[in-house]
Amino acid sequence: MLAKSGIANVVIEQRSADYVLGRIRAGVLEQVTVQMLEQAGVAERLHAEGLPHDGIELCFNNSLHRIDLHGLTGQRVVVYGQTEVTRDLMDARSAAGLPTVYEADQVSVHGFDTSTPHVRYVKDGVAHELQCDYIAGCDGFHGVCRASVPAGAITEHEKVYPFGWLGVLADVPPVNHELIYVNHERGFALCSQRSLTRSRYYVQCSLDDKAEAWTDAAFWAELKARLPAATAAKLITGPSIEKSIAPLRSFVAEPLRFGRLFLAGDAGHIVPPTGAKGLNLAASDVGYLWQALADHYKGSDTGIEHYSRRALARIWKAERFSWSMTMLMHKFPENGSFGQKMQQAELSYLFSSRAAMTALAENYVGLPMD
Repeated sequence: MLAKSGIANVVIEQRSADYVLGRIRAGVLEQVTVQMLEQAGVAERLHAEGLPHDGIELCFNNSLHRIDLHGLTGQRVVVYGQTEVTRDLMDARSAAGLPTVYEADQVSVHGFDTSTPHVRYVKDGVAHELQCDYIAGCDGFHGVCRASVPAGAITEHEKVYPFGWLGVLADVPPVNHELIYVNHERGFALCSQRSLTRSRYYVQCSLDDKAEAWTDAAFWAELKARLPAATAAKLITGPSIEKSIAPLRSFVAEPLRFGRLFLAGDAGHIVPPTGAKGLNLAASDVGYLWQALADHYKGSDTGIEHYSRRALARIWKAERFSWSMTMLMHKFPENGSFGQKMQQAELSYLFSSRAAMTALAENYVGLPMD
């Protein structure tokens, strides 16, 4: 998007291109994200292969209850793997001849509190220094950009959840044409998909669990135990392609701008995956930042001055939704029977109130960018 605005840019990536494309990630895209990919000119395969979803299913008391996203909001989401989004962007960048440095070692950022920021890195044993106008820190939760900000200049807000998600990817048809979120006494489960022939399933597990300790048979048995009998009977199982355990956390760093350094995506915030907001928040950050930089080179710094405020306003709303979905659908043994009853009451109310269902649907399909 910067290149389409005539702004020269370089991507510096720690890993190889093959490593980036080998990472398995989720992929429920809000309409805002789809529109941005269209603006970037990389939505052709998304529209050909993506799966539009008009609703989601919430399961409790062993019964499925549908949230009609399209009927309640007029919008839908599209299931299209994050790995495929990344592939499309990488292919477009390569085809346009735009510079990307892969396998960059010892990356460090300097001078972002001055008028001459620069990035240093080592590539194939040779040290490089890149002079630039601005640095976009899109380098993830463990990247160097946020870590380079002086401690007194940043405030971090965090909640770590006392469980993880054991996820399995398998080349089997999805059990349902829409996603199923499960609240069960044995713990949360999620039935999702990457395509009509590839499925992604999750079960809530202990943080002490190890993925290698779970056989495929044990995973499928546990998933079936958390699904309604009729749904479990339709579940097609198969060998796992990938199996991993992901911890859950909510995290926000404030602000997102430090002189000529901006944080975007996981570098600035993390959401639990329950609300399907991680990739979409990163995309909206990119939208705000692209607009800000495009306006800067046209002579206005209003967007740069307000980038952090605008992005954080949307981030905190998505954090609230992801937190609320996580609290609603997971088992929290420490909350006792009262907590369990509150979940049941909330879910019962949700499906007795069109207003409550609309509020959930509005947040799930994605709030507008201001």
